[in-house]
Amino acid sequence: MSRKRIIVSAFSNLYTDQRIEKICSTLHNNGYIIELIGNNWGGEEELSRPYLVSRIKLISKSLKTAYFEFNWKLYRELKKKADKNTILYANDLDALLPNYLIAKKLNIPLVFDSHEIFSEMPAIQGKMSQKIWRYLEKAVIPNIKFMITASAGYAIWFSNRYGVQATVIQNAPRKLDFNVNIPENNPKIILYQGVINPFRGIDKAILAMHHLDHVIFKIAGDGPKKKEYEELVFKEKLQDKVLFLGKLLPEDLRKITLTADCGMSIEENGGESYYYSLPNKVLDCIQARVPLILSDLPEMQNIKRQFDVGEIIENHHPENIAEAVRSVLRKGRKNYQVELEKAADLLCWENEEVKLLKLFEKVLYSQQAMDNKQ
Repeated sequence: MSRKRIIVSAFSNLYTDQRIEKICSTLHNNGYIIELIGNNWGGEEELSRPYLVSRIKLISKSLKTAYFEFNWKLYRELKKKADKNTILYANDLDALLPNYLIAKKLNIPLVFDSHEIFSEMPAIQGKMSQKIWRYLEKAVIPNIKFMITASAGYAIWFSNRYGVQATVIQNAPRKLDFNVNIPENNPKIILYQGVINPFRGIDKAILAMHHLDHVIFKIAGDGPKKKEYEELVFKEKLQDKVLFLGKLLPEDLRKITLTADCGMSIEENGGESYYYSLPNKVLDCIQARVPLILSDLPEMQNIKRQFDVGEIIENHHPENIAEAVRSVLRKGRKNYQVELEKAADLLCWENEEVKLLKLFEKVLYSQQAMDNKQ
């Protein structure tokens, strides 16, 4: 089984995409020759990786045209670089079509990694773009032999909709050997980390700060709703209780997470992509041994059933969010450590990468069988 070269591609500037970094590193460390292709949408910060990385330069000014430009340029790149000894790895629907066409043309394996249900994201609900992405899903995904997705809920959705069986590889962080002294914060620190998008519950959490004393809410990340939420904080006169930390490097974010008394993942039901998601921040906080306030959504309910890692909110009323925060703070971070430790042992990248490597063994075996027939 000599086929070891993998071209990984994604509509991403790759700078803070931890899932892609972990997958490429695992494959690289296990003898695969990796080439990663992203783009410069949203930044061109320098990357230092032990494998080949390139970015497709985009001239588009809108995301809508950037998708078309990227897919066309990615097709040309793959056409130049891929050969019979290549495995293609497409991250998400917005990089799938060029990979699918080249894989079909060269009769080489394709692995599709769906980080979310792209066609059901809140940002495209009811728009023409949603119809386009749904059409692409319907045309291509039923023909995919090797598929990965990020939650069990997603896997069930894709199975029901398109009849494909996806391997679930959660976006868990690498295991952290926890030897940190838990800080005695005063005021207490509540942390949201991630993209500042709609339907993340951030605005309701901001309003919940009216009902909490001796508590600071830190928001680490950037995104389209950041300015609006900064204005909300100013309007509500909560500048002394809500802090925006901006976009942080993964290693800097990990340091911040370790200092929090409570993490927050209170996504709203903004469509099926959010409904079945297992947000990265949940797994990041668990690995940092930080208890959480969680949404009443299936994947978060599942974790709460297995491990007492925090509180689930009944609804997104600010008073209800505040009460859940008070409940976690009353119990205290130290009293969640036994359950967080159990969860951290299970929900780590070291367990997820085993499934990734097993899948690639199947890919190699499948391709060897294809080669023998030719």
